[in-house]
Amino acid sequence: MALACSMLGLAYAVKTLPTGTAYAIWVGIGATLTVAYGMFVGTEPVSLTKVLLIIGPIGV
Repeated sequence: MALACSMLGLAYAVKTLPTGTAYAIWVGIGATLTVAYGMFVGTEPVSLTKVLLIIGPIGV
């Protein structure tokens, strides 16, 4: 289900953005969500540095 939604989002983004830009954003979101999920379930160690580096590009 998540893969299908992810691919649909990429397909939608490619309609208005250059392919390279859409792909870079897609990969960044995927990597961020993967690490956040790992920290949430406890398989990835949580540190302040890691959290700041994940949140930084989002611009919160």
